[in-house]
Amino acid sequence: MQQPQLSDWQAICALSDIVPDTGVCALVKGRHVALFRVGDASPRVYAIDNIDPNAGASVLSRGLVGSIGERVVVASPLYKQHFDLASGECIEAPENSVAAWPARVFADMVWVAL
Repeated sequence: MQQPQLSDWQAICALSDIVPDTGVCALVKGRHVALFRVGDASPRVYAIDNIDPNAGASVLSRGLVGSIGERVVVASPLYKQHFDLASGECIEAPENSVAAWPARVFADMVWVAL
């Protein structure tokens, strides 16, 4: 993956706007993006497409965050498929994977690069 340029990054929300181990939805450059905050003391942030390809609904940000082995995942609230937050891969059906986007925390803000 090519490194995003400085102009690609967009501030989305304050880190404190996302409860630890949950997600929120944001409209970024016209795209529904699910942002996740994992952990509290040293939080990591992830960004994947919010539209569940199995249902066609913008719901992944409402899924349950957990892990399968070493992978941090979200379970879709509709059909329960698991999506890897780092890669967007659908564990049960890789052909239904979603895009994953670079995300980071800077100055207590969550930033995403599309």
